[in-house]
Amino acid sequence: MKHTFEQKVFYADTDAYGVVWHGTYLRWLEMGRVYLCEKLGLDLVTLKEQDVLLPVTNMNVKYKMSAKLNDDIIIETEISKFNGFSVTFKQVILDKVTGKKCIEAEFDAVAVSNDRKLYRRMPDSLQKAFEEALKCPELV
Repeated sequence: MKHTFEQKVFYADTDAYGVVWHGTYLRWLEMGRVYLCEKLGLDLVTLKEQDVLLPVTNMNVKYKMSAKLNDDIIIETEISKFNGFSVTFKQVILDKVTGKKCIEAEFDAVAVSNDRKLYRRMPDSLQKAFEEALKCPELV
């Protein structure tokens, strides 16, 4: 399953050079992962109440091209790998007009309890949702 959303680049998203500040991309990528989890029925607040957190354990972000003020961008997020222990989110940020990639990224996450103890296997609700997302390539 792939989730996509659009975002306009605002002045507050840019740096002194007039391009999107690198940290802003990370915020948009996090939004994409949260939106995808919500589409899978995984509300992060509810998961925390159930003693499950999903911290990022690894990130690989490739900056390809800078977005600029007033650009419209598209953020795409999908699950590319799930092994029962960790999940990998594959993400891209594209310029809406040109289709050129601004960012290619992968983020790995694991499940931990609220007291930060690692779950050796993802809880059932996460496992079912992530396995289903891998089977379903449609865009949402």
